[in-house]
Amino acid sequence: MKRYAFIIDIGLCENCHNCFLACKDEHCGNDWPGYSRPQPLHGHRWLDIRQKERGSFPTIDVAYLPRPCMHCDGAPCIAAGGGAVSQRSDGIVLIDPVKARGRRALLDACPYGAIWWNEEEGLPQKCTLCAHLLDDGWPAPRCVQACPTGALTLFAGDDRQLQEKVKNERLELLPEAKNQRGRPRCYYRNLHRFSRCFIAGSIAERLGGIEECVVAARVILRQGEKIVAEQCSDQFGDFKFDDLAEDGADYQLEITAAGKQLHLAVLALTGSRVLGTILLDESGLTLAGHGR
Repeated sequence: MKRYAFIIDIGLCENCHNCFLACKDEHCGNDWPGYSRPQPLHGHRWLDIRQKERGSFPTIDVAYLPRPCMHCDGAPCIAAGGGAVSQRSDGIVLIDPVKARGRRALLDACPYGAIWWNEEEGLPQKCTLCAHLLDDGWPAPRCVQACPTGALTLFAGDDRQLQEKVKNERLELLPEAKNQRGRPRCYYRNLHRFSRCFIAGSIAERLGGIEECVVAARVILRQGEKIVAEQCSDQFGDFKFDDLAEDGADYQLEITAAGKQLHLAVLALTGSRVLGTILLDESGLTLAGHGR
């Protein structure tokens, strides 16, 4: 049986808001009987794009996290809806635009904040996955079609195929899904850009009074005796260890360049840490920047 799921790649999202605008274009002022009443022009974000900034100058990255309705199997909004919310055999969860009138409490039933209140209609509303278009033969909802980078894709297949895809491509659910009833049908690629942190720095040397990048310095990240990861500095002298938990763990860096070695402690990692410039001079390696 064909069932749908959202696949969202955070590494490809550029915050262009084409998906958001396509959703507005499809649903604002348009009544789709049996699927949804018109979405208000202002206030609702059926595809809510959130932003997170990691690191500090000079190493900063920004990630964008599109959050639609998760169309959960066993969705808590279905249990709270009293027959006003249902899940179709293809996995799409719909709020009945007639039966749900006046049921404002449905907003609290969604643990992801994906249900919005239409004051004019007196109705809870959310992403329908453009079910009216899929039922009419469209291959994807408007948001997916409007995405210029391929950050949004629609999976269509059976649940076995979906779980194989999740395993093979290392797709993840939002972290908060672990503590909620129901299982989302929205999976993320590169979720670490939003949910985890990094350690980064730059290695340089002083030659004739001028600082130059050190290329191919060996950098090892350890936890005690365990090697977590290792890499060589790039053509700019930079290194970056990503996908680290923000759990307060202690790390040690071992940096080797030109026969010299430095051991540097990074304690209590609770957010991305930028170490600044690590300078190689005649006396060895010294931390020249302002670690953050």
